[in-house]
Parts: sequence; C-alpha cells; structure tokens
Amino acid sequence: MVDKPQHITDVSGSGVPIYGDDIDTDQILPARFMKEVTFENMADYLFYDARRDEDGEFNDHSLNRFEGANVAVVNKNFGMGSSREHAPQAMMRWGIDGIVGESYAEIFRDNCKSLGIPAATADHETVTELQEWIEDNPDGDIEIDVETETVTYGDTTVDVEIDDAMQEALVEGIWDTTSLMYSNMSKVEETVADLPYVEAE
Repeated sequence: MVDKPQHITDVSGSGVPIYGDDIDTDQILPARFMKEVTFENMADYLFYDARRDEDGEFNDHSLNRFEGANVAVVNKNFGMGSSREHAPQAMMRWGIDGIVGESYAEIFRDNCKSLGIPAATADHETVTELQEWIEDNPDGDIEIDVETETVTYGDTTVDVEIDDAMQEALVEGIWDTTSLMYSNMSKVEETVADLPYVEAE
C-alpha cells in the first residue's frame, strides 16, 4: 500500500491531462494483467496499450510525456465499465494522488475514496482550460483543496465539487476502512464476542 496521510485535506503537485470521454477500466488497466495476486506491479500496466505503439515502444501518450505528475485531469465518465479496483490502484501506484474531471463512474469514484484519492468534478470548460494550462505549464503546481472544494493553478482558483461522503472520509481520516478496523480491533473483538452465532475458540 502506498503511504498516505490519514487526514487528506489537500493534494498538490504537477498535472497530467488524460484526454477522452468514457475511458473505461479496461483501458486504464487491461484485464489480462488482473491475474496477478497483488497490486504491487499495477503501475507498470497503467494504460498499457494506449501508451505503446504497434512495436511496443512508448508513444506520445500524456502519461509518457508528463511522467512524475500526481494530479490527473480527465474528461467525462472516467472509469466506466467493470468495477475492478485495479484501475485506481494502478493510478495510485503510478503516482496519482488526486483527480479533477468532468464526471466519474460511481464505483470508480468510490474506489478512489477507499484509496484516499480525492476525485473532484468540474464543468467541461473548467477541465479543458486546466488541461490546456498543464500542456503550457508541465511543471506548474496544481492544488486540490478538499475542504474548500477548490482547485488552484497558476493565478487561477476555481470551484469544484467533491462528493460529501468522499470529502468527509478524506478530511476525517476514515477513508482507509481496513486500517480503521485494525486500529479499533478491541472494539471489533468485543462486538464479535457478543454475537450469538459466533462460537468462541
């Protein structure tokens, strides 16, 4: 698991535009790589086919041009298709800490929340302007403020929307449900002990 702070109030760094509507999870992480039993190598497979030419060499895909960026800026209905967690896992392990987009598939957005990746939404014009700004300012800083629901880049600050459940989970530090469960293991054990259908060992 990539180390992240418990309370995620903002994300900042350089951006990478990922162009296209209706990009599905099979484009993000092709199904043939799901046979691996861990997420460890998923970064290597992110947009695997889209990033390569017919000879298997890297092409001019934005992820090749903006290597090291950590804020993805996407278009409409990003992450549609199957519910595989491998897609946002691959993005996170490649280095993506936050996303700004026109819209997301609901399950993809929920998977992002569970990984501590804020997924902010904005209108088409705002997203297009931000993508163009990144092209002109590849090393420019972008900040997603989860609490105020704003994105700042250059001298521009724009309002975005972050789902209420996502915002609460990130800011309150309750997005990592597995860690939350382990940190409250004594309470979990007490609850289990009181369940009439669980036999004591």
